[in-house]
Amino acid sequence: MADNSFSDGVPSDALEAAKNASNTEKLTDQVMQNPQVLAALQERLDNVSHTPSSYIETLPKAVKRRINALKQLQVKCAHIEAKFYEEVHDLERKYAALYQPLFDKRREFITGDVEPTDAESEWHSENEEEDKLAGDVKSKVVIAEKEVATAEEPNPKGIPEFWFTIFRNVDMLSELVQEYDEPILKHLQDIKVKFSDPGQPMSFVLEFHFEPNDYFTNSVLTKTYKMKSEPDKADPFSFEGPEIVDCDGCVIDWKKGKNVTVKTIKKKQKHKGRGTVRTITKQVPNDSFFNFFSPLKASGDGESLDEDSEFTLASDFEIGHFFRERIVPRAVLYFTGEAIEDDDNFEEGEEGEEEELEGDEEGEDEDDAEINPKV
Repeated sequence: MADNSFSDGVPSDALEAAKNASNTEKLTDQVMQNPQVLAALQERLDNVSHTPSSYIETLPKAVKRRINALKQLQVKCAHIEAKFYEEVHDLERKYAALYQPLFDKRREFITGDVEPTDAESEWHSENEEEDKLAGDVKSKVVIAEKEVATAEEPNPKGIPEFWFTIFRNVDMLSELVQEYDEPILKHLQDIKVKFSDPGQPMSFVLEFHFEPNDYFTNSVLTKTYKMKSEPDKADPFSFEGPEIVDCDGCVIDWKKGKNVTVKTIKKKQKHKGRGTVRTITKQVPNDSFFNFFSPLKASGDGESLDEDSEFTLASDFEIGHFFRERIVPRAVLYFTGEAIEDDDNFEEGEEGEEEELEGDEEGEDEDDAEINPKV
């Protein structure tokens, strides 16, 4: 039998390898002649070469050493910034004391304990001319009819349902309020913000003051938000100022049968041996704004919260911050809706500006538009 392992003195394996190499080279030449493939490869090379981390890796060791020194300076800057925010907190506490007499008078007007004077009630609106014309028309009405209308016009005490109206007007709050919460919130008379005392860990307390009611015996419900204003040792460059890190609620002393945070359900149980069935009742959690005072606790001891719990806690922190920064200081404007309209107009303005910028770019070359379609 003839030996086919050699051909003209060359091993067949070597011939096969040379043939495969030739085919691979031809295939490579064909691929590299494809402009789409070349463009894709160039894009990947461009991306790799222009990433900051890849650039840093190419620098000499001496330069990297200096960069590390800059990072140390940046950490020191973060600690100075933390001190700055601590002093800001001290200023907030100082000015909160100056605001409080005005907020106390606001509460008296809302509850009707004090009636504002004519000077305190004077306000020139933007529609003053229209109001003046309306007043001229009204002045022509028969005096007798005016007296009757005045006599029939209701004059409730204070400003009814002031805080409850704010809850209805603000989407972030109205989403939390259930129908059975509403009659309770109508008894809310004031919301206050109290800052932590000097020398104490940074925090603030929201106080919800209620008039006597049929639902609970507490006159004040509290929510405490604990804050941190120092760079994280593991990630100091992430520091952007004080952040809420945890919160505590309070115990609500519900009157019998009035707890809206739980509901009673009936459940059937079957005895395993005898097969008999019995009906039991049990209490389960119920959606309510008043769960706001029984918050989740931030994770501790290295344990992590699940995604839903993290979202719930983040939403709680956002609501607490909104009460402190917006609702309490500007309550009347959320009652009238003016603050909400201002917020909406601001958002629309941002969109309008973006559209205008896009319009200014219409004259650019197509290549530029592909690289940077938006500013």
